[in-house]
Amino acid sequence: MSDDAKAAKELVETLKDGERGFAEAAEKLRDGEHPEWATTLQRLSEQRAGFWREIVDMGHAYGDDVDESGTVAAAVHRGWIALKDALTGDDAEAVLKAAVTGEDHAVSEYDDAVEMDLSAGFREVVVRQRAAVVAARDEVKALQAAS
Repeated sequence: MSDDAKAAKELVETLKDGERGFAEAAEKLRDGEHPEWATTLQRLSEQRAGFWREIVDMGHAYGDDVDESGTVAAAVHRGWIALKDALTGDDAEAVLKAAVTGEDHAVSEYDDAVEMDLSAGFREVVVRQRAAVVAARDEVKALQAAS
């Protein structure tokens, strides 16, 4: 398996986790004191969906199926799993803390991908998406600081 395919599979799984995590977090915060935070988190969920679809489409163009599900063991290691615990309540601070943890993990996955021997076109996508993920993490951290 090429480094592009390896990195793509990990990033797609991480991005899908982020999409679900942000959507669930938005739902929890929608009726709280700061409904605008839910709007931000929903926007980030949609961003993640766009990112993983971009990677999957790129993989299909090269003949790789990077949209296969990962193992359960791998899922346990992804940062967004921690969000499930925080989502059992409606505590905005706990939800945002879990989102930051998930985002820290996503940035780490992108950092790992950048270190791999990626093709030029895929590297460009990874670097661009990584910058957006870092910006999103910082945006969630700002919400957390305001909570």
